[in-house]
Amino acid sequence: MVFDRLLNGDGVSVATTDVSDGLERVAGHPWFHGVSRVGLVARGLLYLLIGWLALQVAFGGGGQEADRKGALQIVADKPGGTVVIVLMVVGFAALALWQFAEAGFGRPTPDGDKPTKRLSSAGRGVVYAVGCAFTLLFMLGHQGESSDQQSKSFTARLMGQPGGRWLVLAIAAGFVVWGVVVVVQAVRRTFMDDLETAKLGRVARRVLQPFGIVGNTARGLVGAAAGAFLAYAAITFQPDKAKGLDGTLREFADTPAGAWGLVAVAVGVLIFGLYSLGEARYRKVDSTRPV
Repeated sequence: MVFDRLLNGDGVSVATTDVSDGLERVAGHPWFHGVSRVGLVARGLLYLLIGWLALQVAFGGGGQEADRKGALQIVADKPGGTVVIVLMVVGFAALALWQFAEAGFGRPTPDGDKPTKRLSSAGRGVVYAVGCAFTLLFMLGHQGESSDQQSKSFTARLMGQPGGRWLVLAIAAGFVVWGVVVVVQAVRRTFMDDLETAKLGRVARRVLQPFGIVGNTARGLVGAAAGAFLAYAAITFQPDKAKGLDGTLREFADTPAGAWGLVAVAVGVLIFGLYSLGEARYRKVDSTRPV
């Protein structure tokens, strides 16, 4: 039957529609929603560990990088760490698929299904896919370089290509714009639109809302700062000026606030980790068509 349909003039389009419908139904399955929430827990754990490492750096005990690699190393060194990392790989894979599903099938919002929403979902999907790949490689023993080394190597390779300098500058601008948008959304509290507010009790709302404001502000500041360093590297043609997450966080200690500047940002990152755990409970993950 399927072969006969493919032989028809509309066979390809019919088959494509069937595949699309099938993928949409999978994305709308309650089991898939549950795994996506596991991914939010994994994200929260990662931010909690990075924030903790950044605090150690601020107080002079920074022997480990305050980035994804350092956080995963902490998990791996604990009893049962391998199991946790496996769950993180599965969780990040689910987050990536969830965001790609929203990009492909749309996400109903109070303002309607906007192309900008789909584009932002696609961007988050890429980020989560990269995070999943990095975590998987770490689990398989390929720990690789620190975030700073990766950033410098990537920037140097890209700037060595024709037009690479401008591409690096464009990527830097994207980081800065993303960071500013996240901070603005934190101040305007638009992140609350992604939560199932009807299920939020008074206590949960009083905790999640300020945590979301503080945590997203810190995350946006770090992202914008990383973009600024990348832009400086492109403008001055000095790839070694690019910084990863660890290097960006450490730079906050060189502000007029000194170590307390890093402490403030580290606490903000920790709070975002806690907010992510709250999102795992109250985030809207069933925006696609349910089964």
